[in-house]
Amino acid sequence: MTNLYHALSARFPADRSRPALELADGHRISYAGLEAASARYANLLGRLGVAPGDRVMVQVDKSPEVVALYLGCLRAGAVYLPLNTAYTKGEVAYFAGDAEPALVVCQPARLAEIEGVARSIGAKAILTLGADGEGTLAEVAAGEAESFETLPRGPDDLAAILYTSGTTGRSKGAMLSHDNLLSNALTLHDYWGFRPDDVLLHALPIFHTHGLFVATNCALLAGATMLFLPRFDAAEVLSLLPRASVMMGVPTFYTRLLEQPGLSAEPCRGMRLFISGSAPLLADTFEQFRQRTGHTILERYGMTETNMNTSNPLDGERRAGTVGLPLPGVSLRVVGEDAKPLPQGENGVIEVKGPNVFKGYWRMPEKTAAEFRADGFFITGDVGVVDDRGYVSIVGRAKDLIITGGFNVYPKEVESLIDAIPGVEEAAVIGLPHPDFGEAVAAVVKMRAGAVPLDPAAIQAALQDHLARFKQPKAVFVVAEIPRNAMGKVQKAALREQYKATFASV
Repeated sequence: MTNLYHALSARFPADRSRPALELADGHRISYAGLEAASARYANLLGRLGVAPGDRVMVQVDKSPEVVALYLGCLRAGAVYLPLNTAYTKGEVAYFAGDAEPALVVCQPARLAEIEGVARSIGAKAILTLGADGEGTLAEVAAGEAESFETLPRGPDDLAAILYTSGTTGRSKGAMLSHDNLLSNALTLHDYWGFRPDDVLLHALPIFHTHGLFVATNCALLAGATMLFLPRFDAAEVLSLLPRASVMMGVPTFYTRLLEQPGLSAEPCRGMRLFISGSAPLLADTFEQFRQRTGHTILERYGMTETNMNTSNPLDGERRAGTVGLPLPGVSLRVVGEDAKPLPQGENGVIEVKGPNVFKGYWRMPEKTAAEFRADGFFITGDVGVVDDRGYVSIVGRAKDLIITGGFNVYPKEVESLIDAIPGVEEAAVIGLPHPDFGEAVAAVVKMRAGAVPLDPAAIQAALQDHLARFKQPKAVFVVAEIPRNAMGKVQKAALREQYKATFASV
């Protein structure tokens, strides 16, 4: 019976006065302080009547108190349910109605609008927590004991529920067990060589798998220190690089750093590892960063339902455009439309199996059953290919596949060619309704800063000799920005909605 917190705390440094978190203003929270705060919150949960298995829904700004609350939930056996701070009242009402949390924690400024939501679903309490640790949560927990006997939990007992982004259909709650999170944290800790003397530059949000489970759990498991920033700011991150040894980020972090004139090998001398994930890293970004800093970014692949599945190696070739090899303990295969494994080098849907794979979707048994094969493999919905050395590349999402005139077009192939056109920073290729072809290929293109915007016809002309005619974009839109979500993923559903009438009068 292993509680994730037991495993994490067993690796905390023997000297508990060592810093676990260091804030931008220099304030430090020691491992002893983190333990004490998590105990106060675990005790508070018990006093409020939050029982093991009850959900604790949290929509607050990033702060050390949130880390302590997360650990307190683990210790008390509660199920931690973080929400993106950008979610509206209506979205929060959906999540609350679905998960029925016993406790809701929100930003102080949103108490009035969220209070009604919490009451409507019978929550035992609603408390507030601000970016600086202010609010009723810390106030009512201040008098609680700073010791707590962490409750034993089984490997299948839930530690967290994370809702998927819901770009199609309603959001689904991915149920993650103590064993799911622990097995993945242990694997990543070893695979990426985490050490007690590491300093992790943590500028990610912590309502998401990447910032909360990958970054935070790995650092705590190593007994390392986190430079804990409220958000990513390229100039601030650059100034802190000399004090760090590891950084985890989304591709946008690296493109923004490349815009900083001071980025060079010098501030990165003490760094041993840069990691990128949550969205595809452009090969050009990969190469520019290597040239400027001397460091090769390690790209990996994961998702809300599975945590991390693959990674480029710590020691060995990190291949641009790939997400590396399946992690130890993770089985990965690529299948065709008949659900049978495809030969090496062929595009198909990625399926994975391992201790990292979630327990299913909250209160959606039919959806859960539909997403798993009879032999236990989870159907990721990502389209990928495995090369002759076992490296995995993500081609796109199955739902993003474009079928035009009966022919399949994988957006990544077209995007890569557009990205290579001088002056282009990035392209997003989508399928739009077309009266003759069913769908037509279209491209949304962002130019590099300072580059002369290309005429759409020039972009189309540049592709003519490189793509079959059915793959060539029938429309090109040059834009200032391509919409992304909080983790840097291009919002293709929003683009399809915006341009859906393009071919209506053809």
